[in-house]
Amino acid sequence: MFYTSLMLARVYSCAVVGLDGVIVEVEVDYGQGLPGVTIVGLPDAAVQESRERVQAAVRNSGLQFPRRRVVVNLAPASVRKEGPAYDLPIALGTILLAGFLPRGIAENALVVGELSLDGAVRHVRGVLPIAATARDQGYRQVIVPAADAAEAALIPDLEVIPVENLSDLYQHLTGASPISPYQPDGEYSTPLQIATDFAEIKGQEHVKRALEVAAAGGHNVLMVGSPGSGKTLLARALPGILPEMSFEESLAVTKIYSVADQLPPETPLLQHRPFRSPHHTISHAGLVGGGNIPGPGEISLAHRGILFLDEFPEFGSRVLEVLRQPMEDKVVTISRAQGAFTFDANFQLIAAMNPCPCGWHGDSQKPCTCAHSVVTKYQKRISGPLLDRIDIHIEVPRVDYEKLSSSRLGETSTEVRIRVEDARRRQSERFSHNEEKEEGITCNADMHIAEIRKYCQLDETGNNLVKSAMSQLQLSARAYHRVLKLARTIADLAGSEQIQPPHLAEALQYRPKIMMG
Repeated sequence: MFYTSLMLARVYSCAVVGLDGVIVEVEVDYGQGLPGVTIVGLPDAAVQESRERVQAAVRNSGLQFPRRRVVVNLAPASVRKEGPAYDLPIALGTILLAGFLPRGIAENALVVGELSLDGAVRHVRGVLPIAATARDQGYRQVIVPAADAAEAALIPDLEVIPVENLSDLYQHLTGASPISPYQPDGEYSTPLQIATDFAEIKGQEHVKRALEVAAAGGHNVLMVGSPGSGKTLLARALPGILPEMSFEESLAVTKIYSVADQLPPETPLLQHRPFRSPHHTISHAGLVGGGNIPGPGEISLAHRGILFLDEFPEFGSRVLEVLRQPMEDKVVTISRAQGAFTFDANFQLIAAMNPCPCGWHGDSQKPCTCAHSVVTKYQKRISGPLLDRIDIHIEVPRVDYEKLSSSRLGETSTEVRIRVEDARRRQSERFSHNEEKEEGITCNADMHIAEIRKYCQLDETGNNLVKSAMSQLQLSARAYHRVLKLARTIADLAGSEQIQPPHLAEALQYRPKIMMG
C-alpha cells in the first residue's frame, strides 16, 4: 500500500557524547531544488558521506529513492554528529517519507547502523551506551546491526531487533517477514588467561607480597630495580591475582571499550580487568583522551583495571603530570569549546623503572657508570607530587643463581587470588554498611577522608609509630592517609578488624626512605 502525507518523516537515533548517549531526532522532508540529499544539524564528514551510501543502499534493497530534493535534519543542531551510525535511520526516514511505510511505525524505536552500498547493516561503535539511553528515555525497542545485538541485549527491559540488511528491516516493518527479538544464549563466560603464574616467578618474595597487598586494596605501585630483575614479568603476572569484576563494573568497562570501538569480536561483555601497557612515546591525548570530539584514552581504558607504565621516567614529564588529578578524582575531564567531557578513570597504576640511565645504580654485583648528578637528574624526571600519590614503593633486586635454577615452585596465582578476594569481600561488606557511602567506593584505595577516619582508627602504640614515621620519613598529609589505607588493606589480608602495629610497620616500609629527586 502507498501512503502519502504532507508531514515530514521522523526517526529517532542516538549520538554518543563522552560516555553517554543523546537522543537525535532524524527529520526527513522534501525541499526545493534538483534531486539529491542535503544533511544539516552539525554533521561531520562521515555523516555527510552517508548521502551516497543511503541512496545506493535504498536502490539496491529493491526500493525507489525519491527523485526529489531530500533534506535531512539531525536535531538538536547544537550536538555535533559523527560517524556512520545515522545511515540506517536516514534511510528509514527516506522510506517513510516516500510512503512505502506508515509514518508512525518506528516512533517507539531507536535506530542505529552503518549501511554498505548493497544495503547490508554494519557494526557501529557505542551501542551499549546507546541502548542504555534508549531504555532510560522510555524507548521500548532498539534496531541495531545484527553484529551488535548481543551488546545491546546487556541492557535489561529493552527489545533488541537485530538487522542484517535494509531489505530485512523493510520486510520486518511491513509485517511480511518479522525479525525475532534477539535472545541471549545465556550468561557470557570467558576464561581468565593468565600470562604468567606467580608460581613460575623465582625469588622476589617480598615484591610478590607487595603486589598481593596492592591487588587486595587497589593500591598504586612503583617498582625500582636493575634491568632483567623481573619488574615487567611481575607486573604482567598481577592480573592473575586480581578479583573478578562485578557485573556493574563489567558494564562500566564495556561501555568505555564500546565507545572507543575496542570491544574484541564475539565479546559483548568484558569480564576480566583490563591491563593497559602503553609505550613511553604515547602522547598526552593518547594517555588521558582527547581529539576534536574527545574519546577515552589509556587511563579510561584501564578503568577498574591496571595501567602499567614500563620505563616510567622515559614518559614525557607533561604526560606523567596529567596523571595526578585522575589518580585522586578517579575521573578525567576534558574541556573543549563545545563542552566538557568526563570519562571514568579509576585505574591502578603499576610503574616500573631503572634506578639510573645505565640501570645498575645500587646493584650488588655490577657497578654503576653514571655520575651522581646524572642519577639525580634521571630520578627527578618523576616529580615529588606524583611519587606521593603512589602507595607502594618497592625495590626489585637481581635474583640469585640458586633461586633461578631451583625447581621449587612458589604459591600459584590462584592461591594468592583467594586471599585477595577474601580481603576485597571484607572491604565490600564494610562499605556496604556505611550509611554515608559515596558511589564508587569498592576497595580501600577509593576511601576518602571520612572513611579513613571511620575505618582506620589506631591505638596508642599505632599513633606513636605513625608520629615517629611522619617525622623521620617527612610524610605529607596525603602520604599519611595513604599509609593508613595501606595498613587497612594489610589488616584485611590478615583477617583483623583492627589495624595492629605490625600492619602499620609493613605499610610504612613501602614508603620511599628518601624521596627521589
